[in-house]
Amino acid sequence: MSDDNSTDTTATSVTSSLAGLPLSPGDWELDPLHSAANFTIRHLGITKVRGRFTDLKAALYVGETAADVRVSAEIALASIDTGNPDRDAHTRSAELLDVAKRPTMTFRSTRVSGADENWTMEGDLTIGEVSRPITFAVELGGVAVFPLDRRNHAGFEATGEIRRGDYGLDFGTGLLSDVVKIHLDMQFVGPEGQGG
Repeated sequence: MSDDNSTDTTATSVTSSLAGLPLSPGDWELDPLHSAANFTIRHLGITKVRGRFTDLKAALYVGETAADVRVSAEIALASIDTGNPDRDAHTRSAELLDVAKRPTMTFRSTRVSGADENWTMEGDLTIGEVSRPITFAVELGGVAVFPLDRRNHAGFEATGEIRRGDYGLDFGTGLLSDVVKIHLDMQFVGPEGQGG
């Protein structure tokens, strides 16, 4: 994940004004202690297996104009945690995710639209060497000053889904659903010197 905003060509085009997104211009860094990347997948079509990825990096850049907003993220697939160590080890293996071959999952935004609390974020999700478009429904939870650092913190909840087969991850057909639902809770910290 690149933090070089001057060379990033994935600038998000926002179809509404920044007045609808009350964030100060600049680089917003992820607060990992208050962020999570969760997923669910159906087993045998009758129950949901829930999990998360514990190694998550993300960045949000807000520019002076609406065209200069962009989001990027990177997840280490080996950090999968479903609450069952044996299942997690099997999922990391060459038979399933093959994290030696596919170490990361990355996201880069291409377009954001919306107003007030409700937004839509489109982008490209890459697993290994395969990239596919994805759309997230995003809810802005709000912006507040965190007393410990006296900086603005912004909270977002994002939901979307992918199909495993689109990424060549079609193992377990008949046992596991092709659809994986993604649920992100993200908190970003605003630029230095901005806050209460």
